[in-house]
Amino acid sequence: MKRWAVLTVAAICALSLVSCDSSEGGTGLGEAEAGTLRVLAGSELADLRPLLEQEAAATGVKVKFQFTGTLEGTESLANGKVDGQYDAVWFSSNRYPAAVPEAAKRLGEQVKIMSSPVVLGLSASAAQRLGWTGRPVGWGEIAEQAGKRAFTYGMTDPSSSNSGFSALVGVASALAGAGNAIDARQIASVTPKLTEFFSAQAMSAGSSGWLSEAYQRRASGQDPGKKVDGLINYESVLLSMNASGKLPEPLTLVYPSDGVVTADYPLTLLQSANSDARDAHRKLAERLRTPDTQRKIMETTQRRPVVPGVQLGQQFAQKDLVELPFPATQQAVDALLGAYFDKIRRPSRTLYVLDTSGSMSGDRIESLRAALIGLTGADGSLTGRYRRFRSREEVTMLPFDTVPGSPETFTVPEGDPQPALDKIKRFAEGLDANGGTAIYDSLQRAYDIMGPLVARDPDRFNSIVLMTDGQNANGAKFSDFQLRFPSLPEAMRQIPVFTVIFGEGDSAELGEVAKRTGGNVFDARGDLLPKVFQEIRGYQ
Repeated sequence: MKRWAVLTVAAICALSLVSCDSSEGGTGLGEAEAGTLRVLAGSELADLRPLLEQEAAATGVKVKFQFTGTLEGTESLANGKVDGQYDAVWFSSNRYPAAVPEAAKRLGEQVKIMSSPVVLGLSASAAQRLGWTGRPVGWGEIAEQAGKRAFTYGMTDPSSSNSGFSALVGVASALAGAGNAIDARQIASVTPKLTEFFSAQAMSAGSSGWLSEAYQRRASGQDPGKKVDGLINYESVLLSMNASGKLPEPLTLVYPSDGVVTADYPLTLLQSANSDARDAHRKLAERLRTPDTQRKIMETTQRRPVVPGVQLGQQFAQKDLVELPFPATQQAVDALLGAYFDKIRRPSRTLYVLDTSGSMSGDRIESLRAALIGLTGADGSLTGRYRRFRSREEVTMLPFDTVPGSPETFTVPEGDPQPALDKIKRFAEGLDANGGTAIYDSLQRAYDIMGPLVARDPDRFNSIVLMTDGQNANGAKFSDFQLRFPSLPEAMRQIPVFTVIFGEGDSAELGEVAKRTGGNVFDARGDLLPKVFQEIRGYQ
């Protein structure tokens, strides 16, 4: 599969330094082995792979990695799934796990390895237009200009990516202006300013890496989506984008004068680790903190060294940073995330094109029903809580078999969402499997449905999720889609299509659909469909 595609299992395994389990942070890495450190890590650490291989080998330590998101990793800590399966965790930050009591009690010795603040990167022309070059700029001014739509930006979903989570915490803490960590009581008072700030968010993503690649494609005209002026992301990601030479103009990094939230990447031993793992953790951490390795980390990943005496490179324009306080309790974090999804961010509109052909009968249709029902609130996990259908969201279901079926649209109200969620649940429970497979007729029907919806209310995040378990067998062909797509109205061409392979579907064709529309492709074969549906939520 091509580099731009995200295939859930394959992507996780491809990132592993030594070995990879087939699930995301769930089943673990097997029995403890002498001289081996089993690490549950954030996926953004993949860029350290060559360096980690070299440094681990120098210590005689064998490292096994399994990659996951911060929220999923926190959940694995809290419910005890890490016990006996991992020796250490390595996330971009331990701030969220530390706020969850059941997760925090499993964290042991923490050794900070590197750091990277979350900042705003704007195209040089946009920064100059706004007058933000060469002078201090605070979050308040940024929010004011965002409310005027003087610029647009992309940011990751704060429930799936630490960079988005850190950005949300940072701007909320700065706008609260109390000097202390924001608490649940203060969130209502800053909601209007936060709504103003996030009105300029024009792109969402489930990961920092995909966000930067999507921005790059849009900036260079390879993606049909609207161009955006910049990104909120790790400093290291933004600097790496500039260093790549692939941007038509470089990004100017804006370091808000009232502070940032910084990822400090603590390599953290678990309380349950045995003495052999503790020794491996010590050896690897000591090696990674030597001045020579710190300089290598800085040069290869654009992250800042944390060891005194290692001089910052010239690429770090802002040497000294003001660190904003982080919410100290799970209640405050949950209140902030809940307000973001249900009140603050621009609402989304998603059309699900659902394969209900005969080949879906049995376990597959049951899995589809369960995945959709999970999004109505039936999944009470940390991830399920934030990736359910959200207040103000507009959801359209379009089942298909030999021909497209009858669409149903549901709008989840802000005040009392449960009746709408119950209707979606009943719709999902009524899905049945029979008939053929008309993929491209159904995708065209999705565009026909989305047209008037977008025209009526254009200020939403729009996306199409196309899910199929088989080859296209009826109606229009892939070549017909290729011919029709350029003639679609511009607003329709800018809607990303996220394609989900659920069986024997043509991965090359579905990948091309995702690429051409600025979307992504996911592999949900096996029992991964509920996970994939939750992952897609981060892009909507």
